[in-house]
Amino acid sequence: MPASFPLTFIGLHYWAGSSRAFDAISQLLAPNYPFLAPDLPGFGGAAPSEANKFSVDAYADAVAAFITERKLKRYVLVGHSMGGKIALALAARQPVGLAGVALLSPSPPTPEPMTDEDRMSSVKAYGKPAEAEKTFRTITARPLPAAVHQQIVQDNLRSSRAAWDAWLLHGSRENMGTRMCDVLVPCLIVAGDQDAVMSPSVHGLETLPLLPEGTPLEIIKGAGHLLPYEAPQEVAALLRRFAERLKTA
Repeated sequence: MPASFPLTFIGLHYWAGSSRAFDAISQLLAPNYPFLAPDLPGFGGAAPSEANKFSVDAYADAVAAFITERKLKRYVLVGHSMGGKIALALAARQPVGLAGVALLSPSPPTPEPMTDEDRMSSVKAYGKPAEAEKTFRTITARPLPAAVHQQIVQDNLRSSRAAWDAWLLHGSRENMGTRMCDVLVPCLIVAGDQDAVMSPSVHGLETLPLLPEGTPLEIIKGAGHLLPYEAPQEVAALLRRFAERLKTA
């Protein structure tokens, strides 16, 4: 796709989150780069899909439809955590207009490293305010404003049960490793060095080797798992640099 078309970023949010996670990054990239972010089915303000289809490919279908509806000609997928796996599934289809993929603390294309005990503990945590607060403390490392704290907890609690369980029991376990050879666009991985959910070593071992040669792994010091909330300025700067790189790709 010619670089003369304007570049749009499309944010795909984390499990038990919402599109609101990208608000700060969107503001930092404006007006040079439009940033769109849908609520993925079952999360945020999006209703569960009619057929309750929450596989990684079903989510990729929903994102593809979002792109088609907006007639986007050239775009970058910005996948955070669960959204990273969805972004890679769509990228492997080599859709028209895809210029690149930026992964923020991504769930790997291989099964996510999680013990059965932790998985079932997360299943049982659904809809419990105390557990949502515990999750917040676990996945963040930098201090956040009270309003942002409340927003993160609210998004956790308004997740649909079907989407919550589907990711934990199925989506996070899907193995798309053999499809990554079909990801041909430039990629970028960004991770926080204090991420208690997905350490940089996980990205280096599980994701980086499956992406195009030369894909960088950028580490943000002092940040946890919620990079769009914890490090919006650093992430926005890396996305701007990535966009400049795509102009010559």
